[in-house]
Amino acid sequence: MTDITDINRPDVLAEVNAAFDAYEQALVGNDVAVLDELFWQSPLTLRYGAGENLYGYEAIQAFRQARPSAGLARTVTARQVTTFGADMAVANIEFRREGSDRIGRQSQTWVRMPEGWRVVSAHVSLMA
Repeated sequence: MTDITDINRPDVLAEVNAAFDAYEQALVGNDVAVLDELFWQSPLTLRYGAGENLYGYEAIQAFRQARPSAGLARTVTARQVTTFGADMAVANIEFRREGSDRIGRQSQTWVRMPEGWRVVSAHVSLMA
Protein backbone atom coordinates (compact mmCIF):
# COMPACT_ATOMS: atom_id res chain seq x y z
CA MET A 1 0.00 0.00 0.00
CA THR A 2 1.34 3.43 -0.94
CA ASP A 3 1.68 5.80 1.99
CA ILE A 4 0.06 9.20 1.41
CA THR A 5 3.50 10.80 1.76
CA ASP A 6 4.65 8.79 -1.26
CA ILE A 7 2.10 10.44 -3.56
CA ASN A 8 3.70 13.05 -5.84
CA ARG A 9 7.15 12.88 -4.31
CA PRO A 10 8.96 15.77 -6.02
CA ASP A 11 11.83 13.60 -7.32
CA VAL A 12 9.53 10.98 -8.84
CA LEU A 13 7.13 13.59 -10.20
CA ALA A 14 10.03 15.34 -11.96
CA GLU A 15 11.13 12.05 -13.56
CA VAL A 16 7.65 11.22 -14.84
CA ASN A 17 7.07 14.74 -16.12
CA ALA A 18 10.36 14.52 -18.02
CA ALA A 19 9.35 11.17 -19.54
CA PHE A 20 5.92 12.54 -20.43
CA ASP A 21 7.47 15.64 -22.02
CA ALA A 22 9.74 13.40 -24.11
CA TYR A 23 6.69 11.41 -25.19
CA GLU A 24 4.73 14.54 -26.16
CA GLN A 25 7.65 15.94 -28.14
CA ALA A 26 8.13 12.62 -29.94
CA LEU A 27 4.40 12.36 -30.66
CA VAL A 28 3.99 15.74 -32.32
CA GLY A 29 7.33 15.31 -34.11
CA ASN A 30 6.47 11.75 -35.22
CA ASP A 31 9.68 10.39 -33.70
CA VAL A 32 8.57 6.77 -33.90
CA ALA A 33 11.82 5.43 -32.39
CA VAL A 34 11.31 7.43 -29.19
CA LEU A 35 7.61 6.54 -29.04
CA ASP A 36 8.49 2.86 -29.40
CA GLU A 37 11.13 3.19 -26.68
CA LEU A 38 8.69 4.77 -24.21
CA PHE A 39 6.15 1.94 -24.43
CA TRP A 40 6.72 -1.22 -22.41
CA GLN A 41 7.78 -3.94 -24.81
CA SER A 42 5.27 -6.54 -23.68
CA PRO A 43 2.24 -8.36 -25.08
CA LEU A 44 0.43 -6.99 -21.98
CA THR A 45 0.80 -3.36 -23.08
CA LEU A 46 -2.33 -1.79 -24.55
CA ARG A 47 -3.35 1.40 -26.27
CA TYR A 48 -6.93 2.36 -26.99
CA GLY A 49 -6.82 5.06 -29.66
CA ALA A 50 -9.45 7.35 -31.08
CA GLY A 51 -10.16 4.76 -33.78
CA GLU A 52 -8.26 1.61 -32.85
CA ASN A 53 -7.74 -0.90 -30.05
CA LEU A 54 -4.15 -2.11 -29.88
CA TYR A 55 -3.21 -5.08 -27.74
CA GLY A 56 0.49 -5.71 -27.19
CA TYR A 57 3.64 -3.77 -27.96
CA GLU A 58 3.96 -5.19 -31.48
CA ALA A 59 0.48 -3.95 -32.47
CA ILE A 60 1.24 -0.50 -31.06
CA GLN A 61 4.57 -0.40 -32.88
CA ALA A 62 2.97 -1.45 -36.20
CA PHE A 63 0.30 1.24 -35.81
CA ARG A 64 2.92 3.94 -35.21
CA GLN A 65 4.94 2.88 -38.25
CA ALA A 66 1.88 2.95 -40.53
CA ARG A 67 0.28 6.15 -39.20
CA PRO A 68 0.51 9.28 -41.37
CA SER A 69 2.86 11.90 -39.96
CA ALA A 70 0.70 14.92 -40.88
CA GLY A 71 -1.66 16.66 -38.47
CA LEU A 72 -0.05 15.50 -35.24
CA ALA A 73 0.49 18.94 -33.69
CA ARG A 74 -1.73 19.74 -30.73
CA THR A 75 -2.02 22.15 -27.85
CA VAL A 76 -2.24 20.69 -24.36
CA THR A 77 -4.96 22.59 -22.48
CA ALA A 78 -4.97 20.66 -19.19
CA ARG A 79 -2.48 18.29 -17.60
CA GLN A 80 -2.35 16.26 -14.42
CA VAL A 81 0.38 13.83 -13.45
CA THR A 82 0.13 11.86 -10.22
CA THR A 83 2.79 9.50 -8.92
CA PHE A 84 2.25 6.68 -6.45
CA GLY A 85 5.39 5.60 -4.65
CA ALA A 86 8.61 5.50 -6.63
CA ASP A 87 7.50 3.26 -9.49
CA MET A 88 4.00 4.09 -10.77
CA ALA A 89 2.24 7.13 -12.19
CA VAL A 90 -0.77 8.23 -14.19
CA ALA A 91 -0.68 11.12 -16.65
CA ASN A 92 -3.81 12.74 -18.07
CA ILE A 93 -4.15 15.59 -20.54
CA GLU A 94 -6.77 17.40 -22.53
CA PHE A 95 -5.72 18.75 -25.92
CA ARG A 96 -6.96 20.50 -29.03
CA ARG A 97 -5.81 20.26 -32.61
CA GLU A 98 -5.75 23.33 -34.84
CA GLY A 99 -8.90 23.61 -36.92
CA SER A 100 -10.93 21.30 -34.70
CA ASP A 101 -13.54 22.11 -32.05
CA ARG A 102 -13.19 18.66 -30.51
CA ILE A 103 -11.50 18.18 -27.15
CA GLY A 104 -9.03 15.31 -27.05
CA ARG A 105 -8.24 13.34 -23.92
CA GLN A 106 -5.27 11.12 -23.25
CA SER A 107 -4.52 8.99 -20.23
CA GLN A 108 -1.41 6.93 -19.64
CA THR A 109 -0.24 4.62 -16.90
CA TRP A 110 3.54 4.77 -16.45
CA VAL A 111 5.63 2.22 -14.56
CA ARG A 112 9.32 2.37 -13.73
CA MET A 113 10.95 -0.61 -15.42
CA PRO A 114 14.64 -1.60 -15.23
CA GLU A 115 15.19 0.36 -18.48
CA GLY A 116 13.31 3.44 -17.20
CA TRP A 117 9.77 4.85 -17.18
CA ARG A 118 7.47 3.13 -19.68
CA VAL A 119 3.83 3.47 -20.72
CA VAL A 120 2.01 0.23 -19.92
CA SER A 121 -1.49 1.42 -20.80
CA ALA A 122 -2.81 4.37 -22.81
CA HIS A 123 -6.18 5.66 -23.92
CA VAL A 124 -6.98 8.48 -26.36
CA SER A 125 -10.48 9.74 -27.04
CA LEU A 126 -12.21 12.75 -28.57
CA MET A 127 -15.26 14.61 -27.28
CA ALA A 128 -17.81 16.23 -29.59
